[in-house]
Amino acid sequence: MYFSRKALSNLAFEYFISKKTLKGVVQGKKVSKPIVRISIISIALAIIVNLITIAVVTGFQQEVRQKVSGFGSHIFVMDAGENSIFESAPLRREQPFIKALEKDPGISSISAVGYKPVLFQSDERETTFELPSGKDTTEYQYQVHGAVIKGVDSTFNWNFFKKNLVKGVIPDYSIDTCENHIVISKRLSKDLNYKIGDRVSAFFVKNTPVKRKFRIVGIYETGLEEFDKQIVLGNLKTVQELNDWGIQASIEIADTLIDGQIVIKANASGGNGNLRYDWGNGFNTYIGFGLCPKNDTVIRLVVSDYWTSLDEDLSETTMPDTAYLKMTVEGDLSSRCVFELNSDQELEREYLSEDGRKFAITDGVKRIICEFQEGKGSSSNYIGGFEITVKDWSTLDEVMARVKDKVDLRLTPYGEVMKTTSIVDNQPDIFMWLGFLDINVIIILTLMILIGIINMGSALLVLILIRTNFIGMMKAMGASNWSIRKIFLIQAGFLIGRGMIWGNVIGLAICLIQKYTGFISLNPEVYYLTEVPIELNIWHWLMLNAGTLIVCLIALIIPSVVITRINPVKAIKFN
Repeated sequence: MYFSRKALSNLAFEYFISKKTLKGVVQGKKVSKPIVRISIISIALAIIVNLITIAVVTGFQQEVRQKVSGFGSHIFVMDAGENSIFESAPLRREQPFIKALEKDPGISSISAVGYKPVLFQSDERETTFELPSGKDTTEYQYQVHGAVIKGVDSTFNWNFFKKNLVKGVIPDYSIDTCENHIVISKRLSKDLNYKIGDRVSAFFVKNTPVKRKFRIVGIYETGLEEFDKQIVLGNLKTVQELNDWGIQASIEIADTLIDGQIVIKANASGGNGNLRYDWGNGFNTYIGFGLCPKNDTVIRLVVSDYWTSLDEDLSETTMPDTAYLKMTVEGDLSSRCVFELNSDQELEREYLSEDGRKFAITDGVKRIICEFQEGKGSSSNYIGGFEITVKDWSTLDEVMARVKDKVDLRLTPYGEVMKTTSIVDNQPDIFMWLGFLDINVIIILTLMILIGIINMGSALLVLILIRTNFIGMMKAMGASNWSIRKIFLIQAGFLIGRGMIWGNVIGLAICLIQKYTGFISLNPEVYYLTEVPIELNIWHWLMLNAGTLIVCLIALIIPSVVITRINPVKAIKFN
């Protein structure tokens, strides 16, 4: 206790002496005054530069990270045999691990998505050219742009795109009338001259190319040009159908006759391409058959795919689809069928509904009313993968490990094997670049603090030199070397503090002005952002200031050793 009181008493004495002589230090001789001011300015500049550097780099990393994650989520679950989330094989939507993941405290949302490459075509553009002969000629051109439709449904988290929406609205895919609504980027709308409300043509590559019409209801802009010109938000149901996931089945009556009988034929697509048909007597490869209806009947068709055997278990194949044909017979039920084709070699039909699903055919003796019910299709049971969003970026690795433990390389009841990838894995170039920024920050911080230490060290040596008499008198009165060194270190601390105050005021002012005005802009094609981002973190600010003060004071202990070599007698005589 005695030692503690003595130490506190000495510290109070040294602090008192330092404070009383501080004004003389700052406003001292012509030699010391500019050097002291330069040292204060160097500390202020170090704080300004380091504060702005940390705020900009942190803001840059956070903004780019949020934008990239907004396009593709933090974690993606897909088929283990695929390498790209844009070309992932379909998975069953109902998975046993979903309920377990929904209870994970680190996960904020889980969404089912699918992707489909698309070619968008602009409206016809008229361009006039002057020929060498001097005559004008007009050409009509179309602009074509490749993109990817990201299919989402009502469970999708739209917060990112709502934040970056510049025109229009976010579609509600829980409503059937919004099925063909899409959201495109401002870049795409500019390139193809699209605007809100336009019905645009889109082409999809399949066995038979498909053309679809979509209505633009929203336009977004994120500044990530590479993603803006690539991603279009659409309905997951549309993507499921365009990818031929699942199986779509229907029954039709062909324009072909067999001995006057009509031909009932299956019309199916999807699966793995090897389709099998169950007309009521088990699966076989018969796509159709001849029939002469003699009484009312309902024909049921179940379509599935198979790999090696027609008797394969349905649970190991694509989910089947079922279609129906209801036939009502009028007239002489006992007569044989004598249907004939018309001059166009087609079966004459009397349509009884606008959609063509109900019609009547006659052979002159009997009249058969046919009513079709197409299968609902099993495509809605398949998705491209699951997007998982974490609540806190800092917990990504922990959540990723828990998801992997529940998902990776575990055989599902449907024979699927999945893998988990993070946004860092899916966009390695961007995140590697962001990681390099940390190295740049460390280099800048080190250099600026080193400059401040050198200037403060020079200032301390000058102060010691011009106060040699004071040091000699203090030693003559019994003051220890360490006590005198602490006096000068405390004075250096005052000077560092003064520089830090000015540095914080100026640095924070610059950061706040940029944060709320964005007066310094960037080229989004190079930096992925339209303006310099600023992220002010209280902990970064405290660590910067505390670290600067502590490192500088520790570094100044070395030049203060000069005090121990000063002889009191010579110092008192020193002029």
